[in-house]
Amino acid sequence: MYIQEYDVLRYIFNDPQISKEDLSARSGHPTRILDRILDSLHSHGYLDAEGQLTSRAMAFAAERKPENAVILAAGYGMRMVPISHATPKALLEVDGEILIERMIRQLQEADVHDITVVTGFRKEDFRYLREKYSVHLIENDDYAVKNNLHSLALAADRIHNTYIMPCDLWAGANPFTNVELYSWYMINNLIDDNSIVRGIPGRVLHRCAKGTGGNSMVGIAYILREDAPKLVQRLQEMDKDPAHDNDRWEEALFQNDIMFTKAHFVRASEVINVNTYEHLRALDFYSVHLQSEAIETICLALDARPYEIRDIQVLKKGMTNRSFLFTCRDTKYIMRIPGEGTDQLVDRNAEAEIYRVISGQGFCDDPLYIDPQTGYKLSLFLEGVRTCNADDPEDLKACMALLRRLHSMKLHTGHVFDLFEKIEAYEKLWGEFSSVHPDHAETKAHVWELKPFIEANAEPFCLTHIDANADNFLFYPTEDGEKLQLTDWEYAGMQDPHVDIAMFCIYSMYDRKQTERLINIYFGDTPCSERTRAMIYCYIAVCGLLWSDWCEYKSHMGIEFDRYARRQYRYAKDYYRIAAKAIAKLTDETNR
Repeated sequence: MYIQEYDVLRYIFNDPQISKEDLSARSGHPTRILDRILDSLHSHGYLDAEGQLTSRAMAFAAERKPENAVILAAGYGMRMVPISHATPKALLEVDGEILIERMIRQLQEADVHDITVVTGFRKEDFRYLREKYSVHLIENDDYAVKNNLHSLALAADRIHNTYIMPCDLWAGANPFTNVELYSWYMINNLIDDNSIVRGIPGRVLHRCAKGTGGNSMVGIAYILREDAPKLVQRLQEMDKDPAHDNDRWEEALFQNDIMFTKAHFVRASEVINVNTYEHLRALDFYSVHLQSEAIETICLALDARPYEIRDIQVLKKGMTNRSFLFTCRDTKYIMRIPGEGTDQLVDRNAEAEIYRVISGQGFCDDPLYIDPQTGYKLSLFLEGVRTCNADDPEDLKACMALLRRLHSMKLHTGHVFDLFEKIEAYEKLWGEFSSVHPDHAETKAHVWELKPFIEANAEPFCLTHIDANADNFLFYPTEDGEKLQLTDWEYAGMQDPHVDIAMFCIYSMYDRKQTERLINIYFGDTPCSERTRAMIYCYIAVCGLLWSDWCEYKSHMGIEFDRYARRQYRYAKDYYRIAAKAIAKLTDETNR
């Protein structure tokens, strides 16, 4: 049958007494076209001479009847800032009803009771659904490093006459039914530059490049049993390939840039993606979840009303915090929200003191607001900003010059960032967990062997940034040319200034040659002594273990850094040997 015949047959199933006039209006087919479709359905044995459904039609529909549903609810919902750090977007309330509960209720009203929810972020918040609605829960432990293709792959064995959908939808009328006759994917008529599909004649879904304008992807799909093997095979193949870790599950629907599902068009107002704070505000201005502490803080700091806060955009998620950009009265600001477990990692009172110490020194703009209790920080947004290119010698010269200026000022604060104490503190936060590295105890013992040399040769402590990541060096345009700032001072404290060189190297994942280049750039015309160079090697080893332990704690909080974490541990091991060799050479020279 043609797709138009399927649709007309579905309308008749949903209303067996429908008149030809109503059928023409609902299907959008003029009477002459509709008559041809009805004749075809009759000739194929799906309608009798009176236009009523036949036993063949009933059997055909029974084979394709929806049997189950999979709801994908594992991700952070980062675009939902400033709400998502406290509440998964699936559990947001709209008009007094929780999004995922409304979806489950609509599925059950369509006689779909076998429902699976794939969870990840704040998975414990979803467990009540098991008792309340008898849903099945699958836990995606890799939600922090993989997109929802992996989530659906975990539920691949459940795909057969199945609805698949994201968790952040609100539909006025029920989008589900107990009659589905073909596989489809839902889109609407809005143009979205981030979409990867465009509906073309014949209800075909063709791949389009991001930025070229495709149909907005609503995200609900229906997959017939006969089409399920194609999807399952693609999901399983792609899930094994790390190149697809960031892919949405819809990528598995493509075959030669055409989805094997048909397009199911809906109006944009019928099914709404609630994936930003402003979407929620537009849908339900009185939602209890709009009562965000971060929004209240902004209103107090700027003497603003909530409705004046608009154009909210999530910024790249930091390793410690989440931040979002917003506009208030035509001025752009950045709001920082501490990430999970940050209260155990950062002394916010010490951070506030750091900003007082560096105020007016030209290292960065003073925060407009900082709260030592919550860690919220409000700053002006710099237009046209770019981060340091860790491979560009000119950028490196500018960044190292800024670090040298900081170190030469010998600024003082009451907070010491003790590397060895921090390692112990981070490991204590692991609780009952042990390291993922079988040789962690041996590696730690080796790093501790460097401690006497470090203590005997450390430079006098001064204010040191500690988090001297290339991404924290911000270049921005001014009338006088490009300027440079150093941001994110939350780990800053008193320490040997050479720690900042080591930190820059390991954050940038430098190899040995790149490390030597950076050391030479920092010291410029004054050659770095072999003793100082050995100290930097020691710090690379110690800081590698420090951040590896830090990553392990964050992993226990459900936040993975994967390649970065592995590389930090590698620095601890490799640079212990490099440092030990350099120390031995210095000892031999001293003893001669």
